[in-house]
Amino acid sequence: MKKIYLLNSCSTCQRILTQIGPVQGLVLQNIKEENIDELTLDWLKEKAGSYEALFSKKAMKYRAMGLHEQTLSEADYRRLMLEEYTFLKRPFMINGEEIFIGNTAKVVEAAVQSFQKS
Repeated sequence: MKKIYLLNSCSTCQRILTQIGPVQGLVLQNIKEENIDELTLDWLKEKAGSYEALFSKKAMKYRAMGLHEQTLSEADYRRLMLEEYTFLKRPFMINGEEIFIGNTAKVVEAAVQSFQKS
């Protein structure tokens, strides 16, 4: 599977797509219109090691909901990401068994290399 979960309106996500370039069979999913499903989120958690690794603490709702003052469990992170797309660290990029989460330079470069090889 070659899939990227992103926000279409996010300029960073668009920049990353440009860097990756055209990839045969790549599926894009706008998480604002169709949030990630439970099965995929659970699979990503197994690959990443935790739900917290997939969770964006930079989301505006994180502070607005007072979550920064709470101790969240893995179940909390999972529930919040399934309820509200803004809590997903963006983008999630899947190329076969490889996953790339977030938009740091290191992650983006690894994703570009992976997608351009395939």
